Amino acid sequence: MSLFDYSSLEKFKEENGYTIDDVWYPRVTKIVGIKAKPALLFFYGEAQSYKHAHDISQKSAEEGTRVHEVSQAILLGQEPKVDEDIKPAIDAFRNFMEQKRIETAPEYIERRIVNYDHRYAGTIDAMALIDGKFGVMDIKTSQSIYRDYNLQTSAYMDSLKNEFPNLQTRWILRIDQAQVCNVCGATRRTKGGREKVRKDWKNGLKPCQEHSWGPVRGEIELKESPFWQGDFQAFLGAKKLWEWENEYWLKKVGYL
Repeated sequence: MSLFDYSSLEKFKEENGYTIDDVWYPRVTKIVGIKAKPALLFFYGEAQSYKHAHDISQKSAEEGTRVHEVSQAILLGQEPKVDEDIKPAIDAFRNFMEQKRIETAPEYIERRIVNYDHRYAGTIDAMALIDGKFGVMDIKTSQSIYRDYNLQTSAYMDSLKNEFPNLQTRWILRIDQAQVCNVCGATRRTKGGREKVRKDWKNGLKPCQEHSWGPVRGEIELKESPFWQGDFQAFLGAKKLWEWENEYWLKKVGYL
């Protein structure tokens, strides 16, 4: 966003950070948002109009938020209402939780973090014990696990390393759902109302002329990335660029 996209200083502060103990800090997710996302630009470029692409993105984000909120409620031991359109993803999450015996606690869910040395703040999804390792777990509802996510989780790791000396690792937990073609193995994903079909190149079968889609089923993927220090240096680089981009408002805040 340019400096003209905010109607007031308060609006900038509200959308880009947190005020903690009367001190304002930029938000981790806003900082990492400075990095270019070629796939997103390609999606907007392919769309029939900017508005159409924006509407799909908004609907997709809304669906992702519901999956995220229900998953966190389950982690807290609650029994939340589950909408039918996201039930396959949530059922897969419940099954995965039981199989992996993921352990956490209420004080480790939606935990606010502040890094006083590097001056930023954020909210982690969860801290959890998985396979005997204690670490940060970030929940995503994307189609894939992208390398960009490592910037975000590395910022959390650096903020927590002194408070939790036993902090060992970090994970991305991806929760999604899709249909699989019964003939060729292609997958069909309709998040946000946008149909996206991916061919299954691994099985050597030719794509169908007309797919025979099976029922919607949940997908769970857990990726561990224990070595975070290099990613954190990249995060600090992104932070420097974000500060440069928002210099006008950051000076008004008194951050710079």
